[in-house]
Amino acid sequence: MEKLKFNTIINAPKGKVWNALWDGENYRKWTAVFSEGSTVETDWKKGSKVLFTDGKGSGMVSEIADNIPNEYMSFRHLGMVNDGVEDTTSEKVKDWAGAMENYKLKDTNGKTELEVELDIVDEHKGYFADAFPKALQKVKEISEQ
Repeated sequence: MEKLKFNTIINAPKGKVWNALWDGENYRKWTAVFSEGSTVETDWKKGSKVLFTDGKGSGMVSEIADNIPNEYMSFRHLGMVNDGVEDTTSEKVKDWAGAMENYKLKDTNGKTELEVELDIVDEHKGYFADAFPKALQKVKEISEQ
């Protein structure tokens, strides 16, 4: 796996950017870039399970590795969800299970620098290299409203 890193400067305070990222309705707006109908199920507490799905019961099962409100969110991806069934042990998920996805928010002269770093396998690198900047642009638009 290799790491991809993306960042953007947003003309809004960290709290507003945090809300744009993780509030239910806002989350669905910016993650639609990856999959229309995206949803997330979690209580947002460190150590809790997270289900990232396409709204049809398929997606990823993860856990919250860390959550420091308005500063840092870290996900550890554990496996896939297919038609509502979690898979954390098959050969298909072993190549990338344990991959991290981290969101850091930093105050920069009254603006927020949002940095996203994720572990990625080669087969998905091109997709995320193209999609993540578009998703961050959507987070920026939501935050600056």
